Amino acid sequence: MTGPATSTLPHPELHRLLHGPCEQHFLDALRDALSDDPPSCPTGPGRREEHITGRLRRLARALPPGRQLLEAPEQLAALLAWSAVAEPALCMALITHHVLCLGSLHRLAPEHQALKAHFDALESGRVKGSYLITEAGQANSHLAPRTQAVFDPATREFVLSTPDRAAAKFAGVSTHGAPRTAAVLARLVVAGADHGVFTFLADLTDEAGLLPGIVMSTPLALDAVPVDYAQVRFEQVRLPFAHWLSDSATLDADGTFHDPLGSADARLARTLCVGQDLWGALPSVAAATSRQSAVMALRYARRRRTQSRLAPGTPLLAYRTQQYAVLGSFAHSFALTCAADGARTLWSTAVGHDTGCDAADMTFTPWAAVSRPLSAYKAHTVRAAAEITAVCQRHCGFSGHLDINKLAAYHGFHHAFDTAGGDSQLIYYDLGRALADAADHTEALAALPSALGPSDPDWWPTVARRHEQRLAGQLRRRHDERARSDPDGFAVWNPLLGAAGELGEIHAAALAADDVSRILASLHDAALTAVLEPLAALHGLLATRRWAGPLLAARTIRPEDLDGLSQQADELCDRIMPHLPLLDDAFSYPQGIVSAPLAADDFNDALADSLGWQRGGTP
Repeated sequence: MTGPATSTLPHPELHRLLHGPCEQHFLDALRDALSDDPPSCPTGPGRREEHITGRLRRLARALPPGRQLLEAPEQLAALLAWSAVAEPALCMALITHHVLCLGSLHRLAPEHQALKAHFDALESGRVKGSYLITEAGQANSHLAPRTQAVFDPATREFVLSTPDRAAAKFAGVSTHGAPRTAAVLARLVVAGADHGVFTFLADLTDEAGLLPGIVMSTPLALDAVPVDYAQVRFEQVRLPFAHWLSDSATLDADGTFHDPLGSADARLARTLCVGQDLWGALPSVAAATSRQSAVMALRYARRRRTQSRLAPGTPLLAYRTQQYAVLGSFAHSFALTCAADGARTLWSTAVGHDTGCDAADMTFTPWAAVSRPLSAYKAHTVRAAAEITAVCQRHCGFSGHLDINKLAAYHGFHHAFDTAGGDSQLIYYDLGRALADAADHTEALAALPSALGPSDPDWWPTVARRHEQRLAGQLRRRHDERARSDPDGFAVWNPLLGAAGELGEIHAAALAADDVSRILASLHDAALTAVLEPLAALHGLLATRRWAGPLLAARTIRPEDLDGLSQQADELCDRIMPHLPLLDDAFSYPQGIVSAPLAADDFNDALADSLGWQRGGTP
């Protein structure tokens, strides 16, 4: 298979959905830059970092400048998606280097000429960027980081310091590869007064190693996403005034501080504005790796023959259970692709605009205040991608667990991002709390249309929204009852967190389900609609089955609504099977990008060709 960037697909609408509105020359340049590299990352911290640094520099030479990509969401999303398919560790490096570090400079100090050298070094890859936000010793450290940047009026510098070991920053950093600079989140202190959390630019290493005042631990292993991690502390590190990414805040010559945002929570949300870029792009990453995982599971199931006594020599794909797993992965990855389109569209409207924040959304995390819908997309898509890739890995047997086949890396990446980039469960808690606050618990629940059933593409979006409405009303009533007898916020919410999390989760699922309906309604090609409708219906049917317990418990649906679910799933699989060649071609990435034997048409020969062999006997 040549993959989507070089083949002429029969459905241009599908190609645009899968890869966004990128022009073909950008995708071709991306393919060529990623295909030129070695297929796997060498082991060992030094060699691994040099490998990733080399790939970053090749991408920098081949693609538009970094700041231009940050203003072109469709291109940045494609860059991260393709790099994740090629090598998840590379995608992680791009996220921290490009989206979070360079993005912080670009969003919070775009016109600062004093930082031009840093902009140029980061864009070219001569210097690698890191993002230091999480502090190792306390939960929810994003809401209250303890690292301080104290203003020295005599020198107009900032003194960056870590108060104790518990406040050490944890991040992907290393003394290997290129010199390092970091966007560091710290509390600004002026004349003893705390003025909230800002981003400061701190150089960590040069060609000779750690810079004065930087304390870095030995590497911490995290095999799920194999880049170097460490803890970092600052010992009275002096930063030039220009390294304060002040955004709209000012600090006059006489030491007078002014922030037009007016509150510490609003400033924190603004400081974390790069989260919008991360969450806008992560759904595209989740969709891309999920689609490629589904393709590899399909090729395995199609060629792998079982010697089961039921039907010796029968391909795995003939078994219904395997069809549910493989075709279900295609269906779920299609739904993620629709959600990625929704997130990318929302993200595009936010680029270059101050979308503001709602400090009321900031209870367990700051993320819902930065962007409630984008944080919901992040939580839903990375968790769904972890489930899809795990299913594909499990249904590819031993081959699914081999590092060379990438499925373990895809799963590890998304499983790690369930807590990284904003903890998904905490996002769900904040979403649920905010939705309950806004709910009208007296509003009657609309009846399900009698014409709909679980095999209808419109079934799941309708049920998901109905369930959200039901849970929001129930949670609002429970909250109000508790609040009348106990005004303490923790005492009120502590027993309700599970319900709030469930509400946030179904809200995010409903958001994605609406995107599936929107995409289907937008199609002009009737032949393509015939391919994608059963995929959407299978996704919804399997989602209904997954949510069956909560749906029945809340009386969102009736037991009889689930009658015949297995038979309907079988019928949908039969409708999808004839379209698998088209889906295989459209969902796959070029083999030069994937570099995994399971991505080849004959994975047995591809694996054998990738191995070195020794022959016994006399030479």
